[in-house]
Amino acid sequence: MMYSWIKAFHIASVMTWIGGMLIMALALKITQRSALDRSLGEVRLLRAIRQWDQRVTSPAMGMAWILGVALVYFGQWHAAGWLVVKLVIVLMLSALHGMQSGYVRRLADTPDLEASVLLKHSGSLTIIGVAAIACMVVLKPF
Repeated sequence: MMYSWIKAFHIASVMTWIGGMLIMALALKITQRSALDRSLGEVRLLRAIRQWDQRVTSPAMGMAWILGVALVYFGQWHAAGWLVVKLVIVLMLSALHGMQSGYVRRLADTPDLEASVLLKHSGSLTIIGVAAIACMVVLKPF
């Protein structure tokens, strides 16, 4: 029974984390213009997303990690090959989230900062990562 509760909260945490990443990717896409062209609404949007990231998305990522480790322990998945692949993808998504967060934070100080190619495609990369993780967890191919 405890495993089911942990799994449910893990899924809720992951959904919140990934939702926040997709929102941030969309906002970064919208605000990719020079500082002079950026409207007051866009500046407010970036501030709101930064706050949301600090208060919701980042803590959700932390909870997803903690609960995921608990699932591995209670489910005894330690030696599963699919889990290794999933963890690599989760590490990459965590790094991408860190890059997004850092960019939004730096954007406040340097409004004309250009996003990297990776950040420009962070929405697509997030969706691809989530799809790959879902395949690993559901299909357990190895």
